[in-house]
Amino acid sequence: MPKIVDHQTRRIELAEAVWRVIARDGVDAVSIRTVAAESGWSSGALRHYFATRAELLAFACEEVIDRVGKRIEALPPIGTPRERVRAILHEAMPLDGQRATEASIAFSFVALGLSNPSLAAVQRKHFDDMYAMCRKLITDLAASDLLAQPVSDPDMLAARLHAIVDGLSLHGLAGHRTAPEMIAQLDAFLDEILVD
Repeated sequence: MPKIVDHQTRRIELAEAVWRVIARDGVDAVSIRTVAAESGWSSGALRHYFATRAELLAFACEEVIDRVGKRIEALPPIGTPRERVRAILHEAMPLDGQRATEASIAFSFVALGLSNPSLAAVQRKHFDDMYAMCRKLITDLAASDLLAQPVSDPDMLAARLHAIVDGLSLHGLAGHRTAPEMIAQLDAFLDEILVD
């Protein structure tokens, strides 16, 4: 009887190998050969799933975006609205090893996308998803009368929140802010925009 291969599971195994290479050696170290070695596969077997480095990187980043989104969706609806907002935003920030690897992968696509349209599309998806999440948080807070000031332009406030989270994340990845410092800066912004 022929062996049944779960191709999606195999592709996710390869994405996880990409993440390990990036976490250990940086995104520049990702190649068909290094990921094949990391996963214990041959380069030929890997090429059955991803013909190019760009395809492999794009899938690995899309998986990161998907996993973070699923973690956010799975957060229990407990605590105050402020606590729930903080928990959601913390999932998108490099506050521990796993989230730092995820953020490194996602933000590496800013540079990678400058020279590759397919990788730019993945980076755009990450940006759009993050903005949409910030927009929903601001809209929900406004609907619950939890914003300190009436908001005439929720898009502008969502863009500010997005910029704060992305900026703090980049500072953390670059080693300019620790996780507690990033949390404190985010809390200071939330103090500005939320009622007590």
